[in-house]
Amino acid sequence: MSRTRPHGYARYSLDGCRCYVCGLAASEYNARRARMIAYGTWEPFVPAQPVREHIEALRACGMGLRTIAAAADVSRQRLHSIASGRSERGTGPQEKVRPTIAAAIIAVEPTLENLAPHAPIASTGTHRRLHALVAGGWPQAQLAHRIGWTEGNFSTLLTSTRVLVRTALLVRSLYDLLWAQDPLEHGVLLHDVNRARNHAASRNWAPVGAWDDDTIDDPDAFPDWTGNCGTPKGFWAHYRLKIRPVCAPCRAARAAAEEQEDRSA
Repeated sequence: MSRTRPHGYARYSLDGCRCYVCGLAASEYNARRARMIAYGTWEPFVPAQPVREHIEALRACGMGLRTIAAAADVSRQRLHSIASGRSERGTGPQEKVRPTIAAAIIAVEPTLENLAPHAPIASTGTHRRLHALVAGGWPQAQLAHRIGWTEGNFSTLLTSTRVLVRTALLVRSLYDLLWAQDPLEHGVLLHDVNRARNHAASRNWAPVGAWDDDTIDDPDAFPDWTGNCGTPKGFWAHYRLKIRPVCAPCRAARAAAEEQEDRSA
């Protein structure tokens, strides 16, 4: 059974899941099918083009057909037929596809677990996680040792614009392990902890609390230093909490508020 396929009709039909959500989806599907058959509008296939476009989008993210097929729990031959636009029997273009197959393929997302280990991706989330750990007092030498890297390679990692998927996964595992840990309780000396924190502060690296798990990998997201960043309240919270300098979203929000005040005057 695919670990990534969401509960629904595809999982009911292809994986044999009989949970409430899958059972309800199957019941609704069968009821709809019966109604459409009765009205003479039933079509047991859906257009293949949207599925083909999704496959191409996944491939553009670095996923190969073998990986996509495994994640969707469909045969590679069938996936290749859809992707190439040729039917499995080679009798003509693949115009239609079964709904369950379409749903299974479209449900596949280009998560790190689904990408090839050697595929290059943006380093945004990797850098943010390492920066947050340093801001929490973890020395870079300690972090490098924990992932089996030299300090030189680790320094290069912090300046790279792209990282391999396997590196991103390695750093994510390290972050998940250490984000709530006190380095002093793991043998890190106090002066090394303070040096790491000062190093992060001098470079304005955001701490763990400024990031949300849902946005830490988003290049358009910004750290929420105060709990209100990006709003006029956040601007003053920076001063109240002594978090300087004021972040760009808070400066922009304050400037917009002042402009609005001037217009209203």
